[in-house]
Amino acid sequence: MDGVNGAELLRFVEMIARDKGIEKSEVLAAIEQAMIVALRKRVENPDTLVVSVDPNNGKITARETDLDGNTFDVKLDDMGRIAAQTFKQIFVQKNREAERDNIFEKYIGLKREIRSGTIQRMEGPNYLVNLGDAECFFPRKEQVPTESYQVGERVRGLILDVRKQGQKVKIILSRTHPEFVKKLFDLEVPEVAERIIEIKAIVREPGFRSKVAVASYDPKVDAVGACVGVRGSRIKGIIDELNNEKIDIIRWNESAEILITNALKPARVDSITLDYDNRRARVVVPDDQLSLSIGKRGQNVRLAARLCKWDLDIVTVTQEQDWRKRTLEKFQLIPLVDDLLAESLFNSGFDSFQDILAAGPEALMKVPGITIDIAAQIIQHCTENPEPPEEITDVVHADGAQRRSDNTFVEPGQEVEEEEAPADGEQKAPAKPAGPVDPFSRAAEYAAQAPVRESLESGGAGKTS
Repeated sequence: MDGVNGAELLRFVEMIARDKGIEKSEVLAAIEQAMIVALRKRVENPDTLVVSVDPNNGKITARETDLDGNTFDVKLDDMGRIAAQTFKQIFVQKNREAERDNIFEKYIGLKREIRSGTIQRMEGPNYLVNLGDAECFFPRKEQVPTESYQVGERVRGLILDVRKQGQKVKIILSRTHPEFVKKLFDLEVPEVAERIIEIKAIVREPGFRSKVAVASYDPKVDAVGACVGVRGSRIKGIIDELNNEKIDIIRWNESAEILITNALKPARVDSITLDYDNRRARVVVPDDQLSLSIGKRGQNVRLAARLCKWDLDIVTVTQEQDWRKRTLEKFQLIPLVDDLLAESLFNSGFDSFQDILAAGPEALMKVPGITIDIAAQIIQHCTENPEPPEEITDVVHADGAQRRSDNTFVEPGQEVEEEEAPADGEQKAPAKPAGPVDPFSRAAEYAAQAPVRESLESGGAGKTS
């Protein structure tokens, strides 16, 4: 192309590639595409137009093929003002697209990784953070409510999401996501990074408290002790990064009873009754442990329920004894049922007349001391005197169970899968309604299967405050 210095063009290409962080070949391709668009109105057969830039000397050549198949050069010495402006616009656009694609490819690989940057400016309650080669969005909902940030301040967070948005790449930074705490453990605890210790579940109330369930795959390595470190040396770095957010390290266990017991620490648990159908657990604690099990503003029991994926009902020993006494008195009114037989019924899992009717005579006869005649008498009495089960008053409840659309529950340590959006014109099938909540009504199954109740093992929990 006459009037264009090849060496100057190559220096310009190298400068653009270096400043924008894109390949030299992509800049040359952008010049070729922009030139084709600029010359389309100056040739007779624009669809056959081919422009190439020699990467060695910077020479630009344009060729056109006529209808007879003859190829000839297109003069580039005088493009005109409009063509030059078109070339500039297309060239800038192509470079921006290449820069966007490169940034997207880089940061999509860094998704759910920790990166630090400088707060550049504020946009209302949101911040824009400069990561060096890209700008990320730090929205209000991803900011810890107890933290404040200033322009020019360094901030470290989790790359939560990366997506293309027009000519830019939108990168979302988060300091509230539980994965942020998990990545901090990867940095501070070598056993976690080496997968000797696995973080099974994390729940947070950002800025206030986190509960982390850990398990060790090496019997010689104590999961809780390794995460805490000698005199708390390892956990201290994580707490400092989270601005003194409290972290409870929980020993993981596949048994729901033991996991719930560990999750409620430092409170002591007296007993646990599980209702698997409704994913609900009644946790009995000593009277003096009630406030400790609930925690400040219900924080301890709320986080424990979310960690274990069970709805938890916290009751005291006194409340449990009162409920048991009232239930036994009701059973003792049944003909042929004495105090000992009432205790046997209760200990077999029956806690109301409704349970007895649902179980039927076969399940009743598996209870020690109950014959076919006594079972018939019990069922007749329950049928003639339908009474609701006794209720425990002043129960502290925390929601934790999560039900999927197919009515199955999310297991502890799992997250709810993201449901696919319905196609255009397609209506999403409504989820089946959950059955009525009838806590602790598995008496029939307990009696039929006669399970051996697993004793609560001692599972330690590390607590840092």
